[in-house]
Amino acid sequence: MNQKVRVIIAIVIIIVLVGAVIGIEYLRGQQIAAQIDASLEPGDIPVYWNGNLRAAFSPTDIDNLPPASFQDAEEGKTQDGWLLKDVIMIYFNENQFKDDTIIKVISTSREKSVDLTWEEVANTENMVMFDLSGRGTLKLVSLLERLDVRDEWIQDVDRIEINTR
Repeated sequence: MNQKVRVIIAIVIIIVLVGAVIGIEYLRGQQIAAQIDASLEPGDIPVYWNGNLRAAFSPTDIDNLPPASFQDAEEGKTQDGWLLKDVIMIYFNENQFKDDTIIKVISTSREKSVDLTWEEVANTENMVMFDLSGRGTLKLVSLLERLDVRDEWIQDVDRIEINTR
């Protein structure tokens, strides 16, 4: 085999390898794009059901829900907002939930989250609710012992994950 044939074979192998890498990256990009909903607007809070994006809402989207309020134990200030249960019921049916369904409310910017059961969220005496912060973001507050003081609240909520067992 002469030098010219070896160079052509090397070039063909390089082209095939580059084409394979580009093809694999294209397919990975398509899979990632299928998981992302392009209709999300800045400030929307995505709601995932067993790892799949199923809904998203902003504080203005829930403004028409029935109001809820309570006085916090720490400072006696009134917390006004909307029950988490009511927000979830916009997108899901109650029969999709079991008492042990886990609802994780997350603030990635504050690196905080809380796992709640559907039984806790559905019990309106617990007052698991969103309140609007002074910056226009949502914070999760409650009368539950593990969420009843400011240090325990989930401020700047930016994700909800619902996981059935």
